[in-house]
Amino acid sequence: MSSQRTLVRAWPRGRRRVPIVTHVLALVVFFASAWARPTAADPRKPGDAARDIDSEHLFGFTEGSDIGERGEREAEADSTGRFGKGGGSYAALSTAFEAKYTATDYFRVGMSATLAAYNLSGVPGFDDRNAVTVQDIAGDLRYRMLDREKAPIGLTFAFEPHWGFADNASGAPADRLGAKFSLLADSELVADRLYGALNLLYEPEQTRLHGSSEVARESTLTFGAAVAAQIRPGLFWGGEVRYLQRYDGLAFDSLAGQAVYAGPTFYAKLAKDWWISAAWNVQIAGGKPGLSSALDLTDFERHQAKLRLGFTF
Repeated sequence: MSSQRTLVRAWPRGRRRVPIVTHVLALVVFFASAWARPTAADPRKPGDAARDIDSEHLFGFTEGSDIGERGEREAEADSTGRFGKGGGSYAALSTAFEAKYTATDYFRVGMSATLAAYNLSGVPGFDDRNAVTVQDIAGDLRYRMLDREKAPIGLTFAFEPHWGFADNASGAPADRLGAKFSLLADSELVADRLYGALNLLYEPEQTRLHGSSEVARESTLTFGAAVAAQIRPGLFWGGEVRYLQRYDGLAFDSLAGQAVYAGPTFYAKLAKDWWISAAWNVQIAGGKPGLSSALDLTDFERHQAKLRLGFTF
């Protein structure tokens, strides 16, 4: 595909600056850590907060298996930033606004709409762009096959179809149709202290840019692993590693590129019904077939960051 995706304000060429989102994440984590810290008068005991934690959001980009309790409703804002390509200035920031409802102990449904901002300048293969657009609308159906409180592990299958109105990489007007199939597993490794998660994701998608008759088809396969440790009641720090493979075609026709990301994660329960989580991943390895580059900055970005805020009612 000749076009690709990005956001945020561009910075001068030749100067590597830390994306502004990382400074925002640092401030959010600092204040959230202070807010989540229990005082001497706090009646909570170690373990009380952990039993109230929904593991879905503990691990950054990697997700846990929890889907909430029957009858629970949740509203969430999920922002993802992607920064840095092989040349020029690339920044993309998207925010999904999602509503979720847990119909039974084993089934949850959700809907979301995503706004995205793109700022591209001098990126090989992309037109320069500075725009805000409605990126897509999506559904989210989750079936919990194993409850981690009743079984050795938690295991959930998720199906997330989406219909898009802009190319995910470049922000150019386009018709996009795709889905994400996820298998999410997690476990309490140390009671009320340490949690771990494993993810397997398959994401097929087809895109047709407006004004073109060509339909681009691709698929992405992702393996993720993460741990999160509770250092205070309701406050978790952790880390994750993800391995992504991008293929031409919907059924892994040929490998186009691959990337390994790693980085820290953070989660805090701000109040009884409010929570916040953040993650920052850096591409530490990767490549494209036939090229000797140590990274793939064509199919993937150098930095990826995530910030979520939600509440249940």
